[in-house]
Amino acid sequence: MNQTDNAAEAATEHLVTLPYDFVPGGAIFDCDGTLADTMPLHFRAWSETLAPTGCPFPEELFYAWGGVTAREIAVRLNEKYGCALDPDAIAHAKEETYRLLIPQVGPIAAIVAEVHRLHERRCPLAVASGGMGLVVEETLRILNLRAFFETVVAAEDYEQGKPAPDIFLLAARRLGVPAESCIVYEDSPAGLLAAHRAGMRAVDVRPYYDAGQEPAVSSAK
Repeated sequence: MNQTDNAAEAATEHLVTLPYDFVPGGAIFDCDGTLADTMPLHFRAWSETLAPTGCPFPEELFYAWGGVTAREIAVRLNEKYGCALDPDAIAHAKEETYRLLIPQVGPIAAIVAEVHRLHERRCPLAVASGGMGLVVEETLRILNLRAFFETVVAAEDYEQGKPAPDIFLLAARRLGVPAESCIVYEDSPAGLLAAHRAGMRAVDVRPYYDAGQEPAVSSAK
């Protein structure tokens, strides 16, 4: 299934606007592109990392693969363009390059406001990201958000990345709450589909990037 199919499958449910009038059993937030305005910096890191290899990674494709781990991206680039990247080495190099850019990260204010709102209502909170743990933790610290989250699930914590549901199911287990009572905040088609496959409601945060718009929540399948 490609990313277009993922988006279509994840968008079939009725959407309602935030804020919703219930307290979920748990709330799980993606990091990059959801809590943190990092996606342009990640693309810059990929461009710098891949430049010596000659392997292409168009910006449109980068955004289409949002939510996918760095290692899996390297595997996909090899398959798509016939590159000869070492997935582990490239993933490590890309994350090290990105770490140098982290001080430039800013928050996505509307979603950070949701963190504060849910925390005040005593909702258990987790982060579930396709990024490396050290990088995700550093990003949260820079944004002064780490203390709000009971757990952080990162790329090294699970086998199958988004759109598989593993990442969100693990986050729910760590929070000690049923998956079906959780709500996920995500910006990528793969992440939204992973939430649906986990039986969780999902907030597509992308509409809230534009001023005057609110995020939308979709019911799980």
